[in-house]
Amino acid sequence: MKLLHALLFLGLLLTGCDSQAMLVEKRAFEIKRFTTENGALISPVKVGWEAYGKLNADKSNVILITHFFSGSSHAAGKYKETDAAPGYWDAIIGPGKAIDTDKFYVISVDTLVNANVFDPTVITTGPATVNPATGKPYGLSFPVVTIGDFVEVQKALLDSLGISKLHAVVGGSMGSFQAIEWATRYPERVERLIPVIGTAYIDAWAAVRLERWAYPIKQDPAWRGGDYYQHGQPEQGLTTALAYIIQDAVYPTGFNMRYPAPYTDKAPHQDILASFSAWDQLMAHANLRAKMQDANHILYLVRASQLYRAGMGDNWQQALGRVTAKTLFLPASGDQLLLPQMAKTSVEAMTAAGKTVEYAEIPGIWGHLDGVVGIAAVADTIRTFLETD
Repeated sequence: MKLLHALLFLGLLLTGCDSQAMLVEKRAFEIKRFTTENGALISPVKVGWEAYGKLNADKSNVILITHFFSGSSHAAGKYKETDAAPGYWDAIIGPGKAIDTDKFYVISVDTLVNANVFDPTVITTGPATVNPATGKPYGLSFPVVTIGDFVEVQKALLDSLGISKLHAVVGGSMGSFQAIEWATRYPERVERLIPVIGTAYIDAWAAVRLERWAYPIKQDPAWRGGDYYQHGQPEQGLTTALAYIIQDAVYPTGFNMRYPAPYTDKAPHQDILASFSAWDQLMAHANLRAKMQDANHILYLVRASQLYRAGMGDNWQQALGRVTAKTLFLPASGDQLLLPQMAKTSVEAMTAAGKTVEYAEIPGIWGHLDGVVGIAAVADTIRTFLETD
C-alpha cells in the first residue's frame, strides 16, 4: 500500500489539485437494445456518467470529456470528502479552472467494456457482464466493439438529455480517439475539438505495440480462452499486461525516478533467474491495479484501440475533411506510446483538407502520462481555446 499512496501523492503533486475538490455523484444510463457497428445486438447496455457545473437554458454550454484506456468517467471532483484523490483532470476541470464549471456543463461517461470492472464507482457493460440470455458472463461471446460504438453510447446519453450541440469534446489518449470520432461522425454537433496525447489513426507499429498488452493475458493458462469467471482472474497474465501498460505510458526520465537502478541489485549478478527490484516493484504496482480490472475487458479495449482510424473507414485522412470543429492537438513532448509525430501527421492531414488546426505540446518528464498528471502545464492554452470565438 505504500507504493499506492506514493503514486496518489505523485498525482496530487503534479496536477496541483486542492483538497476542496467538487463533490460529484455517479449516475447510470441504460440503453435497452444497442446494435454495434458490426451488427451485433447487446441488450441492455449500461454505463456510468458524471456531470460538473450547470446546464444553461438552451443547452449550449456542454463539454464532453472522453476518457483514456485505463480511466473512467471520474474526470474531476470527489465522491466524498475523504477520497484519497479527485478525478484525473481535477487540475483543469472545476470552478474557475481551464474547463470552468461556472461557465460549462461538463459530462464524462464510462466507456463500454471499461477496464475497471471491479471498481464500485464504475458502471459498464462488457465481457464480465452477465448475459441475460444465458445467466453467465458473456466472456468472448461479447461482440468486438469499436471507438465508434463508444461514441454512439455517449450520443444516446446526450440525446436522452436533449443535448444536440457540444461546445467542445476533450479527450486524452484513447479518449482522443473518441473525441476525434465525434467531430468526424457528427461535425454539426461539435464546435471545438481537443485531442490530448492522441492521434487520428493507429498504424501497424502502434497496433503491434498494443498487442504486447494483450499477449500475456492470452498466454496465461488461467485465462481459459476467456472463460475464467468461475475460476478467478488470470492474475499473472493480467498483472504482466498492466506492467507493460504502465511502462509504455512513462518516459524513461520519470520511470527511472520511480524505480531503482539495476546496479543496486546484487542477486542478478549471481542468479540468472533473479529479477531486478525495478521489475518486482513495477509488477507490485500493476498487481494493485489488477484488483480493479478485468482481463477480457483489457483485450477488448486493446482491440478497439487497434482498430481505430478517424471515420472508421478505409481513408482516415479523407474522413478528417468532414470535421468542422475548431481543433487543438495537445501531444506530450516525451510521449513514446502515441508519439507526437502521430499528432503532427494528423494535423497535416487536417491542414491538407483545408482545416485550420492549432498545435501545442505538453512538457514534462513523464511521457504519455504527462497528458494526465502534467495537464496543468497547458491549462491556459485550453482555457483560451475554449473561451475564444
